[in-house]
Amino acid sequence: MTQDGRGSTPKARTRPARSGGPPPVLIVLAGLPGSGKSTVARALARRTGAVWLRVDTLEAAMLEAGLPPSFETGVAAYLGVRDQARDHLRLGRRVIVDAVNGVREARELWENLSAELSVEKRVIELVCSDPAEHRQRVERRPPATPPLPKPTWDEVRAREYVPWNEPHLVVDTTQSLDETLARILMYLRPGPRPNRRE
Repeated sequence: MTQDGRGSTPKARTRPARSGGPPPVLIVLAGLPGSGKSTVARALARRTGAVWLRVDTLEAAMLEAGLPPSFETGVAAYLGVRDQARDHLRLGRRVIVDAVNGVREARELWENLSAELSVEKRVIELVCSDPAEHRQRVERRPPATPPLPKPTWDEVRAREYVPWNEPHLVVDTTQSLDETLARILMYLRPGPRPNRRE
């Protein structure tokens, strides 16, 4: 990623349009593969009408077009989601970013975008506290986005994932999807939110 996380082309600062509905919000989901990000993102998008943007979908499209999987295709997928998120936020829409977001460079993309557009950013970290259940999810789920290969359990365990150092919500997805959504929707209500672990 570029040092400032913005890519090489400067973007003009444009405040998001407002149409009388809920204000635009950048909702950043994070967590290891198998933690439930896409399941939660899909359900949250249906419940709220937010735009769901998935990094894996963009990288899979690059592989389908014939590009070999690489560090660069992964970075390009993050940058593509960032640019799509910018467009939707400028239209006044709420956006859900669905990605591992395991390292500082990825997280700075969303911090910079939030600052660029002066929109609120809410970070929701999903975890699966039961190692046996987490492994079962990883090993038994079908490939979600062919031709992007699904990771092995050993690859998930070895994946770089640094702790978050900003206020955010942590939700354990061993609870039901309805319970998970209820906690997230409460967290997304307007107003300041403390750092919380659920």
